[in-house]
Amino acid sequence: MKPKINNLFTFLIALVWIISGLLFKILMITPRHQLIVSEILGSQYGEIFTLAIGVSEVTLGIWILLGFYQKWTALFQMLLIAIMNVLEFILASELLLWGRWNIFFAGMFILFIYRFQFSPYLKISSKVDSNV
Repeated sequence: MKPKINNLFTFLIALVWIISGLLFKILMITPRHQLIVSEILGSQYGEIFTLAIGVSEVTLGIWILLGFYQKWTALFQMLLIAIMNVLEFILASELLLWGRWNIFFAGMFILFIYRFQFSPYLKISSKVDSNV
């Protein structure tokens, strides 16, 4: 049972990154993400940095599916989500889907990643992690 849950959770976490990157930043099905990036970095950088962020998010999702360095990847994700959301909270909260509540949902996602990767009850083995 645990391997199926691990695979499901890995897939769900990766899917969040892939959907966010591909649909909302690369394909830009809504302009909100580019507006947020433009608000934070300046309008002249909005389009190119939104695309770069999207490619990075899709790459991170694929990396997660490959299962390399799972614990380090989880730490990276949690730090990235925290930094992104604090910046958005301070500099562009009026553009966020749930306004200032976005930081709550980001925190829940961070807790989900933490619980999944570092819980003694959901022990995940990784070929690469065991060699580190």
